[in-house]
Amino acid sequence: MATAYLAAEGFEAELDAELARAGVAVALRHGRLRVGEGPPVEAAWAANIWRGAERIAVSSIGHAARELRGRQRNWAVYAPEHRGRARLVAEQLPHVAARPLELGEVAPEAPLGSWTLLERDLLLAATDCSSPFVNGVARFAEDRQGPPSRAYLKLWETFARLRRWPAAGERCLDLGAAPGGWTWLLARTGAEVLAVDRAPPAPEVGALGNVTWRQGSAFAVDPAEVGAVDWWCSDLVAYPQRLLGLVTRWLATGVVRNLVCTVKFQGATDHDVAERFAALPGAQLWHLSQNKHELTCVIADPS
Repeated sequence: MATAYLAAEGFEAELDAELARAGVAVALRHGRLRVGEGPPVEAAWAANIWRGAERIAVSSIGHAARELRGRQRNWAVYAPEHRGRARLVAEQLPHVAARPLELGEVAPEAPLGSWTLLERDLLLAATDCSSPFVNGVARFAEDRQGPPSRAYLKLWETFARLRRWPAAGERCLDLGAAPGGWTWLLARTGAEVLAVDRAPPAPEVGALGNVTWRQGSAFAVDPAEVGAVDWWCSDLVAYPQRLLGLVTRWLATGVVRNLVCTVKFQGATDHDVAERFAALPGAQLWHLSQNKHELTCVIADPS
């Protein structure tokens, strides 16, 4: 069986480079999909990874639908080619609602397979995929009034994928917080939030009773002074190498239970530093639906 990697939209070159560095021989390119033989590898620039993908010869639209229904219920189609025929197949499959997530909800747990038509009479399908969202794209019932920026959607997607949100009373640290999108979301959970930035958060965020703003550089904060934090968060604009040093310093103190940070690339993608983030103990590296030329590094307490 094969493994298929669906590149995050606009980042096909990053995925190609990442797979090459991992030794994956790509045998087929199908739109944003990269197909190779062998077991899956970690690929941060893939919006979705199709594990154990199989090629299925089909003789008709009905035959294709029967083959998919015979494997499991829920399917998402990716159709860069043969769109009309793929739509007709999809119409014969059970409906997958994929409604936008409400604030506080987590990703669905029901298995969601992915399929495509490589040719009119040849499916590529996988019942086991890395993303719980259709083609790796999370959808949200956005709040367009409360948060001061849309950056909060990155943190929301992280919690949804982890299937865990901060709990009321937990301690959160938001480094580089202004204008306060991440702080706003953390505060909505009932957690206590220490927001650090040279600039103050938006007034409506700074006025929240469970938010404390500290003026200063995120790089100057002393972990010993802050103490234990349940969620260490950062959407800082910083060179990836410098951010890695900051993350490593905090992790070494043992005061961080969970960590979420955005690794933002300026200019060319630094795959070396991305690999160093991925190599941190317990780290996962994702390109989220809301990420641009950046990745999100997550270290979650398994307990």
